[in-house]
Amino acid sequence: MLSEKDKESIQNAYRQFLNGRELKARYGQKLMIAAIARALGGIERNGAGERDHGKTDGQHICVVEAGTGTGKTVSYLLAAIPLAVAHDKTLVVSTATVALQEQIINKDLPELIRHSGLKFEVSLAKGRGRYLCLSKLDQLLTELTSSGVGASMALYEDEKPQVDDVGIKLYRDMADQLATGSWDGDRDNWKDTIEGEDWSRVTTDHRQCSGRRCPHVSSCSFFRARESLGKSRVIVANHDLLLADLALGGGAILPAPEDSIYVLDEAHHLPDKALNHFAHHSRVGATTGWLDQANKNLSQLLGEIGDGAELDRAGEELPALFTAAKQKLEMAWPLLEDLCEFDEDRRGGGSGPGRSARHRFEGGVVPESLMQLADQLREDFDEMEALLGKMVQVVQRMMEDAHSPVPIVDLERWYPVLGSWHGRAEANLELWANYSREDQGSVPQARWVTLVDWGGSFDFEVCSSPILAGKTLEYSLWRRCYGAVLTSATLTALGRFDRLKMRAGTPDNASYEVVPSPFDFSNAELRVPRDAVEANNADLHTDAVINALPGLLSDKESGGGSGGALVLFASRRQMETVYESLPGTWRNRILMQGQQSRQQLLDSHKKSVDSGGHSVLFGLASFAEGLDLPGDYCRHVIIAKLPFAVPDDPIEAALAEWIEAKGGNPFMQITVPDAALKLVQACGRLLRTEKDRGIITLLDRRIVTKRYGRAMLDSLPPFRRMIN
Repeated sequence: MLSEKDKESIQNAYRQFLNGRELKARYGQKLMIAAIARALGGIERNGAGERDHGKTDGQHICVVEAGTGTGKTVSYLLAAIPLAVAHDKTLVVSTATVALQEQIINKDLPELIRHSGLKFEVSLAKGRGRYLCLSKLDQLLTELTSSGVGASMALYEDEKPQVDDVGIKLYRDMADQLATGSWDGDRDNWKDTIEGEDWSRVTTDHRQCSGRRCPHVSSCSFFRARESLGKSRVIVANHDLLLADLALGGGAILPAPEDSIYVLDEAHHLPDKALNHFAHHSRVGATTGWLDQANKNLSQLLGEIGDGAELDRAGEELPALFTAAKQKLEMAWPLLEDLCEFDEDRRGGGSGPGRSARHRFEGGVVPESLMQLADQLREDFDEMEALLGKMVQVVQRMMEDAHSPVPIVDLERWYPVLGSWHGRAEANLELWANYSREDQGSVPQARWVTLVDWGGSFDFEVCSSPILAGKTLEYSLWRRCYGAVLTSATLTALGRFDRLKMRAGTPDNASYEVVPSPFDFSNAELRVPRDAVEANNADLHTDAVINALPGLLSDKESGGGSGGALVLFASRRQMETVYESLPGTWRNRILMQGQQSRQQLLDSHKKSVDSGGHSVLFGLASFAEGLDLPGDYCRHVIIAKLPFAVPDDPIEAALAEWIEAKGGNPFMQITVPDAALKLVQACGRLLRTEKDRGIITLLDRRIVTKRYGRAMLDSLPPFRRMIN
């Protein structure tokens, strides 16, 4: 039970915050604070201050759906920080997007510290990949200066083009700004956008980083940022970093789950991100090329850093393994061509119509011939991973040895190469091990092969993934953590938390709450026009959208003469067809996703509205979530089609197949709830503040003609309705 002392601490902080900001208490915000405080404050502890698993199994988790305008961030911070202090735990706030992460660290937390009376230290946690590696930059500039081309880059960057003059200028500029202290090595703090290809040359990962052994460690941006984590009561991270930490066993990057209270904001993204983290994939052709390149470079590596002992002995065993694995992958090529059905045009490097460029193994069952070859590849990569791991450890010891006969500069140069090789061997081991065995347990894996472009030709990408992240999250996170809060504006589907429980694995006896929004939903009207058609017939529906849009966008009630509108499409093809079919006078007012960057489109849209003009945004699914256009920037949201997922995702297809095999109805259990949640998100683009008002028009008549449509309609907020 929440103690009186903790209750008073939270209430005092909330009172001071409201007074300091000259705000009034919000009903939904008070309910959210109370729900979180009850769950976290009620955690039973043993004598060592650890959560008593027997007494709080599942009850240490609080799930809160709270709509836009509730003040979610302030709610969970005010409730969780005093309890983290009282229980001597670290509060880890994790978000799905950089935008929210920056808002919390730059706006919400400073305001809370300033006005609540709470005292605590804050750190921002990012992965190594967001920071520059000084060792890589130093090597790159040295090699570019001496030869014009980075000689060692080809050893582990075989698929990347060489550095051009613009890149050379960028890297020299980075070095200058680091030297003067005008840049801290954080990619997000660089003055301009850095392209992924340019950044990948000067950043690193945990495999290639030599850690405390690196001579640059005292100036390393990543380690300087990491040092502050141990001193902070509140850490702001993101879902990807949290999942990477869990994949390493927990406590490797962030504090251990047992010592942490997690707040997972934008929690509806967690299951999909978890699936990405625990999936395996490898490209057959690219891996064959890497093995060949590594074999050629191995003698140079041993010639420069060989120790005449353990390193050389391990290295001498590698050529036979590189060759054996390469030969088996070459055998995999015709086998995959025979087993998998692909579009012939894509095989030839074209992009014509035809069958999908992806082959999924039904039920996750791999054909016997491929399973046998996978087992042989597993054996090769198992030995390879062990040998490379041993070589990495030897080089680490040599770097720590002040009397090492090998110059440190050579060890620094080759360590990232060995780390990269080790990482690739491990990734292939995990993938082929997954393909070499039958699934254990009741839930199968999804397994598929994708045809991908590769230097003007094609390659096979062999993939596997769990079909649900629930069990993984249950054992790695929910069962281990001291406490957790999951929140988002969209956690329920069709008014229930069943979808979240299935996909995220949250326990049945967790606390589940839906707090009311402060918005007056009667300020918005939901319309289904009389001439709206069912979207089953794609061509007929597209024609109907083309005919309807000019009249809808000219509607005086929706700001036809001025203000902004947002039109959301379910497919790029339909969006582009509609755009091209509208009169030129309309196309001049429309800003379509893909024409410019997202931020450029939004800036142009707002500029047009601010000047009294009429601007219309055309967007896809990514514009249906996270887009904030308050007031006149969006007075009309038009949804072309119910947002059913395109049925080509191999994980979703495998999940539907499994549910059907169990006697379930995947359409009603997966497809409809997913679409209902996306529809709520799309409608949520209209009301962004308590003063907003406008119209939502749905141009898909299935919302009223189908039984599932009525269920989706009833799950929406209580907008006024005009349904013909």
